[in-house]
Amino acid sequence: MPLVTTLIIAVALAVVNLWLSIRTGQARQAAKVSVGDGDNPLLRARMRAHANFIEYVPMALILMALIDSSGSNSQLLWLLGIALVIGRILHPFGMERPSPNPFRIGGILLTYLVTIALIVWAVVILVR
Repeated sequence: MPLVTTLIIAVALAVVNLWLSIRTGQARQAAKVSVGDGDNPLLRARMRAHANFIEYVPMALILMALIDSSGSNSQLLWLLGIALVIGRILHPFGMERPSPNPFRIGGILLTYLVTIALIVWAVVILVR
């Protein structure tokens, strides 16, 4: 099956996205806020964690899929995909704690490092 690595990582990230959405909904319901953050710190943190996920994950998945379709090293792609999932799970826990904290820093650093690695890898494929 083509793009197996990307497909499995995308499924894992879709589960994380759903989890972030549910957590945001729970905070929204508890705060009785239908639109916006109602100046509620927990709701604001959960909204930003979910938004941050949506800001970074799509491009990483696009790069993964294109690299995956090129027939490149799937073990390295697995490693990067797993690191991305771990980073995207760590980050939301950090959003609810005072900054700086290891969850937020670790989550975004993993996300940045994976994205940079995917960009470099894609450029290498392009220039070959």
